Amino acid sequence: MKFIFPQNYDFKNKLFGFIDYSTVIFNALWDGFILLILNLIFSSLTIKVFLFIIFCFPLLLLSISGLNGENFLYVFSYFFRFLIRQKLYFYSKKRN
Repeated sequence: MKFIFPQNYDFKNKLFGFIDYSTVIFNALWDGFILLILNLIFSSLTIKVFLFIIFCFPLLLLSISGLNGENFLYVFSYFFRFLIRQKLYFYSKKRN
């Protein structure tokens, strides 16, 4: 069976078909960092689990649900660039 892909088809490699590999790597690094910090600070397992879920689950949900098909890391980089260099443009219409 042969499949014909159009010339303008953009094939993106994704894990399980819905999450980009760069986002998976970022989530794994973030989760590992949070786990390391929690293991250094707390000794109670219940507190570790609770705080791990609080800090890691929202990021995981955002990366799985996606942001209109955009890569999660690109959206955050655009967001932080906007926060650093905010500009507000006012365009006024000339009324006669």
